[in-house]
Amino acid sequence: MPSTDPAGRRSYDASGRQAAARRNRAAVLRACGELLLAEGYQATTMRAVAARAGVSPEMVYKTYGSKPGLMKALWDTTLAGDDDPVPMSERPALQQVWAEKDARRKLRQYAAFVCGFHERTAPLQSLLGEAGPEVAQVLATTERERLTGVTAFIAHLAQQGMLRADAAPTQEADACWVLTGPHVYTQLTAGRQWDAAAYQRWLSQVLADSLLP
Repeated sequence: MPSTDPAGRRSYDASGRQAAARRNRAAVLRACGELLLAEGYQATTMRAVAARAGVSPEMVYKTYGSKPGLMKALWDTTLAGDDDPVPMSERPALQQVWAEKDARRKLRQYAAFVCGFHERTAPLQSLLGEAGPEVAQVLATTERERLTGVTAFIAHLAQQGMLRADAAPTQEADACWVLTGPHVYTQLTAGRQWDAAAYQRWLSQVLADSLLP
């Protein structure tokens, strides 16, 4: 409810507008994902997304700036599962990894997190990979962000005294970034028909063999 200030003027309550804006953003991203899967990247124009979402094209441009900007927002919400502005490192799945005291259980939990990451994003990764130069920077940005996350994980292992004595953290982060990458996941699951459980077991074991004493 709007409140009244001492002079008798009604102050503006922004909560309703904020809720509406969030609903509109959710509708836009849902429409974008549906169009992308059904029609492909070229047909997923800003105006087509706006029409499907029931909002104005101006709202879509004002919120996301450009089509690559819209694709990056779609990636971020697909990865996280929502549009809450909470970093991945602060979300429950990774908080559980950070809190685990046993090194091998920690790696199993991390492998499960990586698998979930790829299960959510693999279809979008494939579609954006076929979109051409326009979204190449979007995919490059997602890989830089993934490297940042992997590097933080290796640093965490080092701080916990879990890395083998001769490990070079920078090189281990690079190797882990490759091992946990989308192409390896796709080759093993889509290419070799591994299920999620098999992929998780393999990744956990490979990381343990590579990183632990």
